[in-house]
Amino acid sequence: MLARPNRPKRVLSIVDRRTRGLFLDRWGTLLVAPARGYAERAEELEFQPGSLDALYRAQQAGYSVYLFGNEPAVADGLLSDEAWKEIQGALLQRLAAHGIQLKRDYSCADHPQGKGVHQQDSVYLLPNTGCFHHAVHFDDLALEHSWVIGDSTVELAAGWRAGTHIAGVRTGQGLKDRTFDVDPPVVGRDLTSVLGELVRVATSLRW
Repeated sequence: MLARPNRPKRVLSIVDRRTRGLFLDRWGTLLVAPARGYAERAEELEFQPGSLDALYRAQQAGYSVYLFGNEPAVADGLLSDEAWKEIQGALLQRLAAHGIQLKRDYSCADHPQGKGVHQQDSVYLLPNTGCFHHAVHFDDLALEHSWVIGDSTVELAAGWRAGTHIAGVRTGQGLKDRTFDVDPPVVGRDLTSVLGELVRVATSLRW
């Protein structure tokens, strides 16, 4: 009987290929919030210092970028739909010009007490978790490898309910709203510092 040759054992490496998402709040986190709390013109868009470069590096490290958040100015009729679309278009152009490919935009301009066509509830109205479930279904999002970063407890409560990691920033509201009792384990001085830490950890892991 012929003896079987000794062959090295194959070691299987299981790599999670699902989407790792960064869900970013706009006003106060990614963007400097005007005194009124929202921009009325595209010219008012101002990114937090260093945030675009940090976001690009996070994308290069394997994170997919999502924008989300409530837009009460639109829901309440303080900002017209036309102005909102112009501001949105300018924001997306600025991101694209910096090499940042937005996966999806889950901004919500609806509210049960809103005005006109915006007077309705929505699964995307935070702290509802519709955006996360949508991303899980359509983008194969891995909630346990994804992060929510925001300056208010509303965004963080939604992420906590959905099962993502959550991080707060001290810009904008700086988590002082206390709408919800949320105590994020990660709090950075701004978006740039938080993203820098996430990139450092991501590059040290084998995904």
